[in-house]
Amino acid sequence: MPTSVTGSSVLPPAARTEQDEQDEQDEQDETAAAGAPPPAPARRRLGAIGPQSLLSLLPLLVAAGLWLHALPRTGFRSIGDYGLLDRFPTAFYLALAVLTAGFLVTLRRSGTAPWWPATYCAVMLVALKAPPAVLYDSVRYAWASKHDAVISRLLAEGTVHPGAELSGGMSAYDQWPGFFSLNAALVRAFGVESAAAYANWAPVALGLLTLPVLVLVYRTFSDDWRLVWTAVWIFQLANWVGQDYLSPQGFSYLLWLTVFAVVVRHFVLPRSAGRLRERGALDPAAAAVPPPTSTRQRAVAVVVAAPLIAAVNASHQLTPVMLCATLFALCLTRRYRNWGLLAVAALIMVAWDLTMGRVLFLETLGTLRESAGDLLANSRAGYAGEPTGPGPELVGTANVLMVLALAALAGAAVLLRRRLTRSALPLLLAAVAPVPLFAVNDYGGEMLFRVYLFGLPGTAFFAAAALVPAAGGSGRALKAARRTASVALPVALTALLAGFLPSYYGKEGMHYAPPAELALTKRAYDRAPDGALILATTGSFPGAYYRYDHYERWFFTEQEVPENLKLLQDPAGHLADGIPEGRTAYVILTPTQEKAVTGEGYLPPGGFDELTAGLKASPLFRVVEESEHGLVLEYAPTVPEDTSEAPSPAG
Repeated sequence: MPTSVTGSSVLPPAARTEQDEQDEQDEQDETAAAGAPPPAPARRRLGAIGPQSLLSLLPLLVAAGLWLHALPRTGFRSIGDYGLLDRFPTAFYLALAVLTAGFLVTLRRSGTAPWWPATYCAVMLVALKAPPAVLYDSVRYAWASKHDAVISRLLAEGTVHPGAELSGGMSAYDQWPGFFSLNAALVRAFGVESAAAYANWAPVALGLLTLPVLVLVYRTFSDDWRLVWTAVWIFQLANWVGQDYLSPQGFSYLLWLTVFAVVVRHFVLPRSAGRLRERGALDPAAAAVPPPTSTRQRAVAVVVAAPLIAAVNASHQLTPVMLCATLFALCLTRRYRNWGLLAVAALIMVAWDLTMGRVLFLETLGTLRESAGDLLANSRAGYAGEPTGPGPELVGTANVLMVLALAALAGAAVLLRRRLTRSALPLLLAAVAPVPLFAVNDYGGEMLFRVYLFGLPGTAFFAAAALVPAAGGSGRALKAARRTASVALPVALTALLAGFLPSYYGKEGMHYAPPAELALTKRAYDRAPDGALILATTGSFPGAYYRYDHYERWFFTEQEVPENLKLLQDPAGHLADGIPEGRTAYVILTPTQEKAVTGEGYLPPGGFDELTAGLKASPLFRVVEESEHGLVLEYAPTVPEDTSEAPSPAG
């Protein structure tokens, strides 16, 4: 009888045959003939925990104990060069290792007990992404703080102003307000002061909501629960991009994946599957193509998907483009050639862009002439220069290795498991659909990360297929695959875990700021009159967009590195030249800014201190507040006295 990769004789339900069931019945008959009592019915055993269940439960309990022991001992208030990597105690890493081992054990019975690997996937998600939510006493990540400011403004004013002009591109949030409106409603429903109360839980919440949608997608293409749960596990470890925080893109990504799940399950054209409905033509792990749908059923599915598509368009600028690219790629297959749905998605996107988002949309069109076709610039990683410091450099290396490892695994599966590739072709097309966007725009240096993220569901599936061989088959090939997988699977999952940790937590010094630093920033803003100019090295610090509709901002190091080197030669003079005459202006410098501009390569090591010293020594700026949490200066140029002689009375 065929066996699974781990040596268990339990097959996924779709892989079991009548002969397997007959063999089990023969075993029961032989047991009865020998005088032994028959196995107790399942209902009698519900109250007891069998050895297999105990083996699955024990690692969860051990990992939970280690994790709870580790968290209070995590030194997040003294984050150093390596972020949280050297602040997590050993118990934290042991908890993750135990969870990985427990997950591998549960894969052996995933065909009959899929809830165990499901539990491990959910627990691993919490273990990886909940520490900031549990530990931090402020909002993690400056952009989450920025989005909290947008939600607070919407709550205060009760409406949006898509035509208003705001500095720093903040008008876009009024033009795509869907996500912020939802959170304004949540703030009122929860009875909390602001979205900051739950912002740090967003990665956990979005991850848990994504999990069942991923399972639905993967089960469309595979009946092998081992492959499905391994793909989910890999997706979670490879999702280090950090777009699942309190953000429109994190929310829209969940909606995009949901629309994709609806399409692959309910938009199959009649007579389009061919031999893919025949078990003999499929990979042993593959699922047959879902039943075809009639024109009326697809029309109903469009009606169901349209509100989701509209919500995507109301919340984010780029995700609708990714959605249309994905739907177009699916139309390249005979199975999902549904031009009507693509037309609906495109019309909704264009209608929104030409109405609510008209201002930014036209501005973006104006920049396409410069960016279109510049593949090298459009695929840059968002840094002004090279990452600087042990933590950022480690993060960059880990990112590259993670991408290469996933690409190698997925590529191997595409080449070696061609029958699975043929049946799961929609996943492969969805994985490569975002790549052409490199030819269009750099999206503020983030296109590389967005292309990776939107291609991740398909990439994770094929990477899992390279590590989990088919349950069916026999002979030497199967035995060799089992032996290889018994080593390759734990090694690969451990390596991906090792890559996730620096990728996600290696730059945590840029993402956490103590409440006292945020309080200093807010005092500086409150001190400034409406219409004042606020200067800072970068916008990547908490509170940077506090009361953003009352001030203009200038983040003066967010430019090309050669310009910043000139800035360091005369910091005060450079800033003074950029401040309009008679304009009230304040400079805010904080430790979080220092870590951001140095780590992301805007300034060389020591450049922030040099900048600070130059401004403090200049007569053009006076210190308003200074502490370990930051420095606030006011632009106070000396007005030269009029030395011309007044005419004498006799004259």
